[in-house]
Amino acid sequence: MNNDYRDDSRVKGGRRAQRNDNSRSSERRGIPLSELDPRITEASRRVIGCAIEVHKTLGPGYDAGIYLAALKREMEAQGVHYQADHRFPVMYKDQKVGEVTACLFVDGLFLVELMARSGPVTTPERIALRAQLKAAGLDLGLIINFAERRLKDGLVRVLNVEKINLERGLAVGADDDLDHPADGERLADFDQA
Repeated sequence: MNNDYRDDSRVKGGRRAQRNDNSRSSERRGIPLSELDPRITEASRRVIGCAIEVHKTLGPGYDAGIYLAALKREMEAQGVHYQADHRFPVMYKDQKVGEVTACLFVDGLFLVELMARSGPVTTPERIALRAQLKAAGLDLGLIINFAERRLKDGLVRVLNVEKINLERGLAVGADDDLDHPADGERLADFDQA
C-alpha cells in the first residue's frame, strides 16, 4: 500500500489520466499523510490492516452489518480502540440543532464509515462523512466499501480540508468546497486511499 495515500491521478486502463491545467480537472490531489498528525496516520493504517484481514477472510457479498461485526472483532484483537455508533452534536450559531452518528470513532482521532454495496463510493457518501468530520472537529475519515472485489478499490480517505487549512493559516473561501490550492497543486477533501 502506498505510504502517503497520495492519489496522483485517476487511473484508467493502467494509464494515468491526462491533466488539463486550463480547467478544473477531475483529477484529485490529496494532502499527504505526512501533513497529518502521525497518531492519526498510524491508527488509520492499523484500521485499514484490520479491514484487509476481514476482507481476505470473508470476501465481498455480505451485508454491511456482518463486516462491521467482523471489523470490530479484528480491531479488538489488534488492540485498536474505538467507539461504535458514536454521536456528535451539530451546532448552528452556538446552538445544538441535531446530531450525527459515526459508524466507528477510532482512538478519539478519526471516523470510519462502512459500506457493502457494489459500485464506487459516491460524492454524497463522501460529503456525508465530511459533514460528520465537521461536526466532530476531526481531520480524517475513512469510507470502507467491503463489496469491492479488491478492498483497496473500496477505500476512500475523506479530509476536513477546511479545518486543516484553518490550522495551516490558509484562507478558506466560498469556492473551497472540493479543491484547495497549496504548493501549486489542487487539493481535494477526499481521495482513494
